[in-house]
Amino acid sequence: MQKQTVDIISALKQMDGTFATREQRVADYVNANMERISEMTIANLAEAVGVSSPTVIRFCRSLGCEGFRDFKLKLAQNLAVSLQYLGPEAAVEAAKGASAIDRILGALYATANVMRQQIDPASLEAAQARLSETRTLLVLGLGGGSTMVANEAANRFFRLGIPAVAVSDSYLMQMRAATLGPEDTLLIISNSGEARELICAAEIASGYGAKVIVISKPKTTLETLADYAITANLPEDPDIHKPTASRYAHLVLIDAIALAVAQSRADLANENLRRIRASLTAYHGQIGAQPLGD
Repeated sequence: MQKQTVDIISALKQMDGTFATREQRVADYVNANMERISEMTIANLAEAVGVSSPTVIRFCRSLGCEGFRDFKLKLAQNLAVSLQYLGPEAAVEAAKGASAIDRILGALYATANVMRQQIDPASLEAAQARLSETRTLLVLGLGGGSTMVANEAANRFFRLGIPAVAVSDSYLMQMRAATLGPEDTLLIISNSGEARELICAAEIASGYGAKVIVISKPKTTLETLADYAITANLPEDPDIHKPTASRYAHLVLIDAIALAVAQSRADLANENLRRIRASLTAYHGQIGAQPLGD
């Protein structure tokens, strides 16, 4: 069985110079005209290169594609996500009076301000009220940014007296969601709002009566499944070397909700925080001001 190629652009680079002579001519043309290929027929390409249509098909199959149509589809998909990394704009710009930290903070401020304008205060209050009375909290996130935010959410809420756990494994998500009930809450952080694993977990939790809070973009599948939706359409910086700015905004949301929850159940939260600080002091002996839990 022929191995299927996912990254056509990488395959072209790796195989360059190893194709049969006529196929190499096709490869040379494709490398020089990638953005034009989607508009060409197999006959157009063969004529432009000066080879036969069967040669084009052999070239496509050498790359792990079923034929020319499959090759065009995979190349178009690959280009859609790769052009920003291949062009000259992907190179690191010379510093123009701004340090790396200034550029990162600029992206953070811009994204946070966009979020602030879009977030509905009533949605935040409703989510806070639900979390203030939940029995347990399951937090889900997929990928680097959302997983990090989910872990931080669990870290924030367990300190306030809410048994909380963060999960990023797709199978464990479904298993954990199935253990929730009407007194429990599922909190999902998702930049896309369309991850299948998260959607399935939300459906499972809802089926057993748990309430679902979603932090994501508006008009997504996860928003339609949420009992409490906190949504904002957050722009990402076109500089591919910067971190994903939306994760900062999501962390701000988590901190804002945690602050409101702590204030709504101050007696329990304060006692938990006192115990945590006392346990850490006994552990490392430091009594000065420091971030709680560090």
